[in-house]
This record gives sequence, C-alpha cells and structure tokens, in this order.
Amino acid sequence: MRRSGIEEIRVESWEEANEALYRGSWNKDIRRFRSDYVFRGLSCADWPLVTALSRLGGNYRELEAHLLRNFRKYARQSVPVVDSEWNWLAIAQHHGLSTRLMDWTYSPFVALHFATECVEAFDKDGIVWCVNYVGVHKMLPSKLRRLLDQERSNAFTVDMLAGAAANLRELEALGHESFALYFEPPSFDERIVNQFALFSMMSDPDAQLGDWLEQHPDLVRRVIIPAHRKWEIRDKLDQGNITERVLFPGLDGLSCWLRRHYMPRAEATSEPAEMDPTDSNLCGFPEKRRVS
Repeated sequence: MRRSGIEEIRVESWEEANEALYRGSWNKDIRRFRSDYVFRGLSCADWPLVTALSRLGGNYRELEAHLLRNFRKYARQSVPVVDSEWNWLAIAQHHGLSTRLMDWTYSPFVALHFATECVEAFDKDGIVWCVNYVGVHKMLPSKLRRLLDQERSNAFTVDMLAGAAANLRELEALGHESFALYFEPPSFDERIVNQFALFSMMSDPDAQLGDWLEQHPDLVRRVIIPAHRKWEIRDKLDQGNITERVLFPGLDGLSCWLRRHYMPRAEATSEPAEMDPTDSNLCGFPEKRRVS
C-alpha cells in the first residue's frame, strides 16, 4: 500500500513484522546482513514525524537559540566540560529539551518496543518508520559527503560534525536547500548504549523530516502494527528481554516493566488519554526519554 507515495506495510503477525523490518538487510558486497535502515517506533500510526521544537509553536526558529544557550548556562554544573555545540545539542535532546533532533535506533526490536510499550494506546495502530539513512546521506552537500567517505562511515559522530561546521548556522549554510542527516550521540549513559541510539536532524529548523521524506519516498517505508496484534508483539518482545528494565536501566525502568508485565489484559483496556508523541513522560513513566 502507498500513502503519499510512501510504501506502507500492514503486518498481521510477529513473523510478518520481522520480515518487513529486516527486508533488504542482506549486503552482497560483504556477504553479511547489515541493514542500511534506521527505525523509529510510535504508539499511534497517525502521529507525524515532527520535532518537539516545532511543537512549541510561535517563532521556534528563534526560540531554538535561546533554549540551547540557557541549557548550556544552567547545565554546566551537572555536565562535564563539553567543547562543541553538537555535544550540547545531543545532551539537551537526551534530557528532554525541545530541539530540532529526533530519536531513532539501529534496532528494529527497540523500535517495536516503542510502538507497543504503552497499553493506554493498545486500541490504536502503532507504527515503525524505516528510513534508509545511507541513502539519505547520499543526498548531503558535498563537504559532508566527503567527510563520511574519508571516515568510511555511514553516520556522523559529534566530532565529525564539528569538523564540518562549528554550529547550527554553519551547518545550514552548507546547502542551498534543506537536507537531513543522522548522527550518533556520545555514550552519555547506559540508555544511549542499550537503545542503540542515533538522532536525525534537518539543516533548517523550519523543515520537518516527515515532509522531506514524502519528497523522497524511495528512502522510507512505514510498518503498521495493527492494534489487535500489539499484545502478541509486546509479549514476545518481553520474552526476548526488550523491555524498560534493559532500555531504561534503573529502578524507574524496572518498575515500568513490572507494572505492564503483570497487568491483567482486561485491565489494559481503559479509555486512552490524549498523548503527545514528543512528550518526555509518555505513558506516565517519570523522566522517561526514548530514542526510537
């Protein structure tokens, strides 16, 4: 099925979900299964790919600089010395500041977790967005493409970005049109590592990745998780140890997993609340941050 030119796959079983998410992962050049895709799971299929920054409304292009400047000012006593804007931006996103970044993961199963984590949304179809980030990077301005080629890398690090542009303004100036890129944050804590995390970013804060992908539908597919299949997928992820206990190390993650794991299915059918896909407290998990 096609939606606005983007391929849409509606799966009806655990096996179909695996097939759809791992499709195209065989790399004939190295004779290994190494996917060029990254993934983002959402509890509701209708949620768009828009940033938390844009959801602030108003002149959020101007607000971005104020948010980041004040975050740096007040966070210094809690954060080790950080020497680049890209580090600060990644730390801010990781701790819930509204930024132009968006959370993704290399792991299809981590993305499935976020599509099926919230029992309050089990009456709604979930979704996993699958984006060919290697293909996205082939459309970058020449300076950024050369940097990836020199490093023989498919994704940027904060140090690589700093070598191309000192800040967001310099990055935007590299291209005549808006472009998208993916970069890996430093391993601030276990969440970043366990969630196999990376961030997407548009060069222009006014641009949205969802709109950009609609113009390049060959780089993306949407895997729909029907509401009536969420329990099956959720239970199999739990048995596979893809849970909050692992993805959010600590007592909060442990408690969140246990609460859902032992919840009688009949008790998980209450009236769903309105939810914001960029909310850092999704499903009532205190201080919860997700990367997919």
